[in-house]
Amino acid sequence: MNKHTPVDILRQTLQRIEGAYAPATIRAFKADFNAFTAYCQEHQLASLPTHPSTVSNYIDHLSNGKFTSAYIRRILVSISTIHKLNRLEDPTKDCDVQLAMRRMHRKLGRSSKQVAGINKDTLNKMLQSTDSTLRGIRDKALLLVAYDTLCRRSEIVELLAEDIKVNLAEDGLNGKFSIKLRKSKTDQNCQGRWLYLSGSASEALKEWVEIAGIISGPIFRGINRANHISEKLGAGQIARIYKRIAKQANLDCNAIKNISGHSMRVGAAQDLMREGVSLPNIMNRGRWSKTDTVMRYVEQMHPSQT
Repeated sequence: MNKHTPVDILRQTLQRIEGAYAPATIRAFKADFNAFTAYCQEHQLASLPTHPSTVSNYIDHLSNGKFTSAYIRRILVSISTIHKLNRLEDPTKDCDVQLAMRRMHRKLGRSSKQVAGINKDTLNKMLQSTDSTLRGIRDKALLLVAYDTLCRRSEIVELLAEDIKVNLAEDGLNGKFSIKLRKSKTDQNCQGRWLYLSGSASEALKEWVEIAGIISGPIFRGINRANHISEKLGAGQIARIYKRIAKQANLDCNAIKNISGHSMRVGAAQDLMREGVSLPNIMNRGRWSKTDTVMRYVEQMHPSQT
């Protein structure tokens, strides 16, 4: 195979940027550009470098399918980034591409699908559905830690047992835990940050690490049917765990359908807003850098929640 084919250039590019971008971002670049390359091959067009007219036609093509405007915007970012990383002219800046994006937004709108927020009431229902089995103890700790820390799914699976610290109470007993988040989406330089847990989350976490015998490495791990604990829990498993627990709690089917790995984060932000916490403080708690992201979360609150 020619080493200069788009497929090989993409592979070499992804290898080169490993460590510079989050793994989820690199996976998105790969999936998006492979889909674009497949479209180009089907229509006998060049994908890398590509022509602006090819991109604009691709946008029109996606607009007629089942894709959301948010997904199409992500595709455009991937095409742009892969070109720029290879010092190629960015085709997405062309006026025809911008016109195609305007057509797409007029047709599909700009709003993206809002995930279902797991607020305190929903969280309590889910907690009540957990049991005293190994998986139930893990699930309870996961739910409470995720809610208290507002962790992204990629962050929750990277929390390490050796980063748990006990904050002693005044009497020196029954101290609450804090966990160091070594890196986040808005802290790519790994300066780290301590996240503080409530008493209930601390107790649940203590029970989990003790019964699972976890003294180092990832705190949250997979559990198979034979109750064997894996080395690590994948970020993609977080949403599936939330959905499973939500089904156990007999939550509304539509709510379960819209649960994602960020649902705990969304629900916690909504609760903070309802409690009167200021937007800057919510952004600080959730480590957000853009106000519009948080506002999109709280705008989806049901009137009865405000």
